[in-house]
Amino acid sequence: MTIFLRNRRAGAAATATALTLASLAALAGTATPASASGRVTTAGPATTATALAPEPAAAPKPASPAASASPAPGDPAVPSALTLPRPTGPYATGRDTLFLTDHERTDPWVPAAGARRLLVSLHYPARPGSGGDPAPYMPEAEARLMLAQRGLDDPEWPGLVAATRTSSPTDARPAPGRFPLVLLSPGFGTPRATLTGLAEELASRGYVVATADHPYESTGTELPDGRVLTCAACDEVDAQPDEAGRRKVLAAVSAGRAADFSFLLDRLTGPRPAWRHARTIDARRVGMAGHSIGGNAAASTMAADRRVDAGVTMDGTFFDPVAARGLDGRPFLMLGTDPGHAPGAGDTSWDEGWARLDGFKRWLTVRDSGHFTFTDTPAIGEQLGIADPDAPLSAARSTAITRAYVNAFFDRSLRGRPARLLDGPTPAHPEVLFQRP
Repeated sequence: MTIFLRNRRAGAAATATALTLASLAALAGTATPASASGRVTTAGPATTATALAPEPAAAPKPASPAASASPAPGDPAVPSALTLPRPTGPYATGRDTLFLTDHERTDPWVPAAGARRLLVSLHYPARPGSGGDPAPYMPEAEARLMLAQRGLDDPEWPGLVAATRTSSPTDARPAPGRFPLVLLSPGFGTPRATLTGLAEELASRGYVVATADHPYESTGTELPDGRVLTCAACDEVDAQPDEAGRRKVLAAVSAGRAADFSFLLDRLTGPRPAWRHARTIDARRVGMAGHSIGGNAAASTMAADRRVDAGVTMDGTFFDPVAARGLDGRPFLMLGTDPGHAPGAGDTSWDEGWARLDGFKRWLTVRDSGHFTFTDTPAIGEQLGIADPDAPLSAARSTAITRAYVNAFFDRSLRGRPARLLDGPTPAHPEVLFQRP
C-alpha cells in the first residue's frame, strides 16, 4: 500500500516519509517488518504476574528544524492531539495492565531471554466516574519503532501517537456483574495498542477484553523496567531463503500465540488468577479475535484450547491451517479486504479454511478497505494527514464496520443474542459483501 501525506510540503524528507505504510503484501497480507535491531501478585512456582502502574503519556516532541517535511508552526496539518473514536456502548470502560511470566516455557525466538513473558492490556466495563486519568495509548519508544518500520520519520509523530487520547481510565472500579471474555491478538510486527479502539468498544458493550503483546514479535515491546524488545521473529522470517520457509516460520508464530493465550486463560480464569478484577470474567463464555497473524492465532488457539468458544480473523492469512477436523462446531467469522480476501482471490488459505470450518461461519469482505482497516491505523493516520489511495474507506466507516460486525458476532456466539446483521447485506453497511462460495 502506497501512502500520500495530505497538506505536506514537498522535499526529500517528505518523499522518504511517503513510503509504504506497511510491508504486509508480500505474504498474502501479513507483515514481515524490518527488524528494529502497581500491584504485584505471586502466582505460584510456575508463573508470576505484575499489574503495572500505567506510564505517563509521552508529551509531543518539538519538530526538528532540519526536518524539511515538518509543517511550519501553526500549519493545520499538525494536530495538537490525536484521539481514538469514543466507544458507543452503555458501559464506561477501564483499563489495567498485566505483566505475566510463564516459567514453564522458554521464549521461542530468544531462548537466552529465558521464560516466555506477556504484556496484556485489560479493558473492562467500569463504574462511571471512577478511576484516574485516561490510560496512555502506548510508550513513545514503541511508537517510534512502529513508525520507523513504516518509513514514517517525522520527529513529532512518535510523541503524538504515544499520547493518543483513549477513553479508559486507570484504576476504574469494575461495573457489577460477570462478563464474557474476549482475547485480542495484534498483527505480526504490530504493538497491541493498535487494537485499543476495538477493545474499548467491546468493553463498553459488556465484555472483558485482554489484548496481548507477544514479545519479540513486534517492532517494539517496552517492559516494566524500560527495556524495549524488538522483533527477533521478524529477523527469523527475513532469514528464510524462500516463501515456503517464511510461511513455516509464520505458522510457528500463530501456533506459539495459541500457547500464549492458553497460558493467559489459565492466569485469568484459573484458581489463582493474576488479575485483581478476575471475578468479573465469566469463564464459560470466551471468544478471540485478531488482526493479520493474530487472526490466524484465533483459529490456532481454538484448535488447541477448547475453552475458546468463538473466533474472528480480521484479514489474517491462515499460515497455520484451520484444523482438518474443523473447530468442533464452534463459530468463526472471516472479515477481510475486498477483493484480496474474496473467494478465489490471492489468499487461497481462506478458501481452504472456509471448507474446514464446521460451525456457524461467515465470510465477509469490505470494499475499499486495506490490511489495517480493522485496527486503529485509519483513525490515527487520518488525523496525521496520511492517505492510502489503495484503501479509500474513511476512518469513520472503517471503525463503524469493524465494531458492528465483530460485536454482532460475539453477541450471537457468546450471549445467544439475535444478530440480524450477520444474516445478509444491509443498507447501513453497503461496503460489506457476504461471500457464499
